[in-house]
Amino acid sequence: MTLVSKTFDLFGKTYVFEVGELAKQATGAALVKQGDSTVLTTVVVSKERKNYDFFPLTVDFNEKMYAAGRIPGGYLKREGRPSEKATLTARMIDRPIRPSFPDGFRNEVQVVATSLVADQKNPVDVICVMGASLAMTIGGVPFEGPLACVRIGRDKETGEFIVNPTYEERENSDLDLELAGTRDFISMVEAGAEEVSEEDMLAAMQFGQEAIGAFCDAQLEFVEEWERVNGPIVKREYPLDQPVEEVHDRIFAHYDEMAAALRDADKLSRQDKVAELMEAIKAEFTEEEQLVWEREIPVNLKKLEKTAMRRMVVETGERVDGRSAAEIRPIMVKGDYLPLVHGSGLFQRGQTQVLSVLSLGMLNEGQRLDTIEPVDGKRYMHHYNFPPYCTGETGRMGTPKRREIGHGNLAERALIPVLPDENEFPYAIRVVSEVMESNGSSSMASTCGSCLALMDGGVPIKRPVSGIAMGLIQEEGKTVVLSDIQGLEDFLGDMDFKVTGTEKGITALQMDNKATGLTFDILRTALEQAKEGRAYILDKMLEVVPGPREETRATAPKIQCITIPTENIRDVIGKGGETIRGIQDETGASIDIHEDGTVYVGGVGESVVAAIERIELIVKVPEVGEEYTGRVVSIQPFGAFVNLLPGKDGLLHISRVAQGRVKKVEDVLNVGDEVKVKVIEIDDRGKISLDRLEKPEAPAGAGRGEGEGRGERRERGDRPGRGARDTGARGFDRPARRERGDRPRRPGDNGGRAPRRHHEAE
Repeated sequence: MTLVSKTFDLFGKTYVFEVGELAKQATGAALVKQGDSTVLTTVVVSKERKNYDFFPLTVDFNEKMYAAGRIPGGYLKREGRPSEKATLTARMIDRPIRPSFPDGFRNEVQVVATSLVADQKNPVDVICVMGASLAMTIGGVPFEGPLACVRIGRDKETGEFIVNPTYEERENSDLDLELAGTRDFISMVEAGAEEVSEEDMLAAMQFGQEAIGAFCDAQLEFVEEWERVNGPIVKREYPLDQPVEEVHDRIFAHYDEMAAALRDADKLSRQDKVAELMEAIKAEFTEEEQLVWEREIPVNLKKLEKTAMRRMVVETGERVDGRSAAEIRPIMVKGDYLPLVHGSGLFQRGQTQVLSVLSLGMLNEGQRLDTIEPVDGKRYMHHYNFPPYCTGETGRMGTPKRREIGHGNLAERALIPVLPDENEFPYAIRVVSEVMESNGSSSMASTCGSCLALMDGGVPIKRPVSGIAMGLIQEEGKTVVLSDIQGLEDFLGDMDFKVTGTEKGITALQMDNKATGLTFDILRTALEQAKEGRAYILDKMLEVVPGPREETRATAPKIQCITIPTENIRDVIGKGGETIRGIQDETGASIDIHEDGTVYVGGVGESVVAAIERIELIVKVPEVGEEYTGRVVSIQPFGAFVNLLPGKDGLLHISRVAQGRVKKVEDVLNVGDEVKVKVIEIDDRGKISLDRLEKPEAPAGAGRGEGEGRGERRERGDRPGRGARDTGARGFDRPARRERGDRPRRPGDNGGRAPRRHHEAE
């Protein structure tokens, strides 16, 4: 096998296909690059056919942290459980590949995509589909390809579509559309959008289909080069499950019975009737026949159910629960469903019921992301749970599966465009949607329930969001688009097309398509029908919850934002965090300080106000003329130091502690005393001088010196040309005294001082 590498440019980006050097023992392996971002995708097909009645395909995405030059977090310092993004990428690869394999393929297939380089400019996800397509093609695997996946963005300023935008280009885009398929049809769509119209979304999908075709042509050109260097690709032969006419005929003889069993609006009752009928049909086969046709019998029983359901829709226009094609199931909405929580909403449509619960927290409680993408975290989190009891079954309760992560991500993308900016609403937001009952469209019920919870919790969303799941039946040359599909129509239909949005436009979209005959005219019909359905559902929601509360609930934290000078951040934090911890412990509030001086303070009740007051006192700068009630923290021979604000002391000179002369400060003040003072001077070094308000009289005899009985001496501060003395301790300078040279001296002049008066001893 000789290495073949091909570089090409498409839509302003550079790509590389490379095969023949890495992972040569796999059935197929291909290296794909966009810029410097590099992914190795391998495909292995088992040699033996599995005894399954389904296609055993497994897809994994290995997110290697070394690709971004990072060391994994955690104690073990190695990659562990896949991140949410890795799981979504694996789903992105799986969904276009699965329907491309022929019916009856039962050999096990494993696709593994490994990120080798993440250049922090170009995402690695969409190019994985091309890698899988190339690997299967070079490996001779039978599938309907080539396949490609593209991401379509749209520049907010110019309105131009962008193919596989960089991270920087995505920041200026109002559309994030991923779609995959062949050059002839689309099989997978995922989208997040800022209220984009149906017309613009359809135009983006058409543009994306053209881009997919260009990447498929690039793969075909590479395959020609590969075969020129290495010879023709050997197509491997894999046995397929072949239909057995006898089994088909005997089972389909019960078509009318199956059609009758399906006509039941109650899901569990219908399932019981269908299961009972299938067991009765299976019992008509002998034990020997059941052993011989152990795969063919269950396959044809499923086919009978599928055919009966689909013919019912296209022939009579009636669905299994009696609805017409565009009819939506009965809706029940309840807001304010749970006490004490920060917000809640119950949404039910038919037999699908979801309870969504809101939790609000500080911004630093948002999710931190440890991935290879240049994204550190996210503020809004939506988690979707699908316990086994919601379908009346038993099962293992554990970590969320891929389906739960995918559905949660769809509801999350649906609501992100309408969330308030963090400057307006400085909260981390988490909504958990618990599926209580499920009969189709639980992800759309989660979107509606989450919107109700947000509004009930007082989150000022821009506009309310609703969602609906659309379906498609193509049978006997007829096409019917279904609104609000239930589980059976999803499983046995040709398309699952979920659309969310506001009255203004689409916010999220997801589609899985099995029909090769899906045209853009059909998509246009589905989008318009979905728009009508979304509006109907939204009206039902707003009848109960007209809009967001004016304020968050009393049980939710109140968060306020203030700004402090950056030079004061250290003062607020304190040595080893002592100051900020003290404020939090004493007030009960939570404090989050950012490097730019932004401070978020959150708590319940009066704790926020109390904490902000403490912070403002720390950063406040006293001004001349301001009055304070301070506490004496230190006494020196020349005066007392009074604490005015946290970390800020001023000097109350001994001459200003009382009316009259005081020999010792301790005669008037003690450490710990509270004293009312006024700021009279702040020098250029920030040193503060104080004067005492409401001075008491100096104690009797406080001014006497060692010679007890001397007459009263004039206070030095009262003498002409002299002011109160200051020793300059703690960096405080002595007040300037009059210089002797300020005026000419005459003989006998003593500098303006009064002559000493001598008193006789009593």
